[in-house]
Amino acid sequence: MEVSEELYPFEPNWLQLPGGARMHYVDEGGCDAPPVLMLHGNPTWSFYWRRLIEALAPTHRVIAPDHVGCGKSDKPNDDEYSYRLRQRIDDIETLVDHLGLENITLVLHDWGGMIGMGWAHRHPRLVSRLVLLNTAAFPMPSSKRLPAALRLARDTAVGAVLVRGLNAFARGATRLAVTRRKLPKEVRDALCAPYDSWDNRRAVLRFVQDIPLSDADPSFSIVRDVGEHLSQFNDRPTLICWGDRDFVFDDHFLRRWQEVLSNATVHRFADCSHYLLEDAPDEIEVLVREFLGTQT
Repeated sequence: MEVSEELYPFEPNWLQLPGGARMHYVDEGGCDAPPVLMLHGNPTWSFYWRRLIEALAPTHRVIAPDHVGCGKSDKPNDDEYSYRLRQRIDDIETLVDHLGLENITLVLHDWGGMIGMGWAHRHPRLVSRLVLLNTAAFPMPSSKRLPAALRLARDTAVGAVLVRGLNAFARGATRLAVTRRKLPKEVRDALCAPYDSWDNRRAVLRFVQDIPLSDADPSFSIVRDVGEHLSQFNDRPTLICWGDRDFVFDDHFLRRWQEVLSNATVHRFADCSHYLLEDAPDEIEVLVREFLGTQT
């Protein structure tokens, strides 16, 4: 995959996971600085965090992995890797153990919320703060229905062909998930760069297919359990930045976060969508730096 060093100037780091796949991760800033762990969703990768990484690296140690099948990480076959939520949580557990991280600020977007809070549920004492960007870590609110486009991709052969054959999910997101301004072509291309073939789009589809809607879905029990215990983090400083024009992670999800993390500070962006860091990068950088006490 080709991505401009000007857009993504970070040195690569690699972790061999127990199952054999290599996880790529960004590790910027001083090793003795307070750690910030950024977990992306689908179909993004660590590129999504590029500006926030640079903003925080002077004062923090910033770690941003690519989930297996995404970004620069390995893209194994289904018989080599499960592509389920439990495995994703295990991967982050391995990474945190490998790096010896403590007092972690979690910064979570999209699937990163389910993965990150799934890990946090196992290790609550290692979490010091939370930053949440249009994400979830609980079952679909009863007032919300899965959008038709996701239902198509999740449950039908036609959807699978659109996602893996035409790259419709990743390409479509670069246009539909940004509402303030059209993304430059080089940014759209970089967001999609890891997903350049049928085989390399496997994780994009598997994430959608793993969306837990009921007890019949393999990852539902994890999400339900994590969701039932989210209030244990209500004593941690929490910043929620929310794009109101996100048609998936919308008001229904935000209200649930505000119920379980009632002490959170919430900033809503009425004209922004799912890719909040592409729509409002400057504002988010200021809010996160202030939240972490690093505003200059």
